[in-house]
Amino acid sequence: MSVHSATIGRSGPGPGLPAPPDVLRATLLDWYDRHKRDLPWRAKAGLTADPYAVLVSEIMLQQTTVATVRPRFLRFMQRFPTLARLAEAPLEAVLHEWAGLGYYRRARGLHACARQVAAGHAGTLPADLQALQALPGLGPYTAAAIGAIAFGLAAVPVDGNVERVLARLVALASPLPPARRMIVELAAALARQERAGDFAQALMELGALICTPRTPSCLTCPWQVPCRGRASGRPVDFPQRSARGIRPERHAIAFLSRRPDGAVLLRQRAPEGLLGGMVELPASNWDQAQAHEPTIDAMLAAAPLAASYRLLPESVRHVFTHFSLHLRVAVALLAPDTAAPVGCFWAPPSTMADLALPTLTRKLLKLGRSADDREPQSKEPKNTRRGRSPAGRSTLPP
Repeated sequence: MSVHSATIGRSGPGPGLPAPPDVLRATLLDWYDRHKRDLPWRAKAGLTADPYAVLVSEIMLQQTTVATVRPRFLRFMQRFPTLARLAEAPLEAVLHEWAGLGYYRRARGLHACARQVAAGHAGTLPADLQALQALPGLGPYTAAAIGAIAFGLAAVPVDGNVERVLARLVALASPLPPARRMIVELAAALARQERAGDFAQALMELGALICTPRTPSCLTCPWQVPCRGRASGRPVDFPQRSARGIRPERHAIAFLSRRPDGAVLLRQRAPEGLLGGMVELPASNWDQAQAHEPTIDAMLAAAPLAASYRLLPESVRHVFTHFSLHLRVAVALLAPDTAAPVGCFWAPPSTMADLALPTLTRKLLKLGRSADDREPQSKEPKNTRRGRSPAGRSTLPP
């Protein structure tokens, strides 16, 4: 989801707005005062928002629902209660706390932002949009959200919810994403310093609660009278979107290698890129695009150890932004004294809870555990990588 910000205020009707900006603002703020949700990162009436809480919540809420973020925000703030504490923490600890939220680049950016603020801004987020946007991990949207909500700057952050609300308000005929510039101009016409934070949150709230993607509640919308999308009788037709391409697929095999003591062979991904810095099972290559699906033998050749790996019949599908990944799991039992290959390490069961395991790795481990109670196959499966198998067979420990 692309996000932007609008910071140019206007005194008269804006580009294409169906009513004067000040009338639209007053109507929406009145609705917001009566219907806003009580969220842990949202300041109580009359109180100033905590810039650090706004920073953490806005980054968490990117492409993640409020219901998912609410408990995770509280837990994150308990572990890292101040920006200084976050800056002092090792990246591994931040990634571990972020595990399960996905889009780990956000966690790395948040950590880098905290460290830069601690080093270059005396530990305080700057109350300036350009300075905010210059920080690691902060784009136009997050900078505008922090600027408006925490510092009262005349900015309107434009995310997917706001895009939808404004596109319906004016019945925008041009498809997104090409027409995003027009949406930003509409938001700019509504930007004011007065109650900047409340208005920014009200617009997001309207999109989240009323002007939803498939079933908008037009009859309870504060903008139902001026809304051109509602007047058309087909508000769900807006915003129009350009046709999306087919999401490509990639295929790989992950190797679940265990010792009799339950230790699992793992490795840490490179700091940058997909799942950067997270811990995973060794696997055949899936980081690059695949012109065609690799053969089973080619994928099994990437096994990290010489052992009899048993390929499970099930697979795990995980969707990334630009491709879908299909992973099979190959399992093997190794001798107690098997050394970890270069770039890998053995993780005893007692340490697993402390590792930064992404959702994908957890899915694979769960699939492997589901095979623990199965009877060993009576015959060697066709698709294995043969090697020394101390147990004499390819299976997981009981």
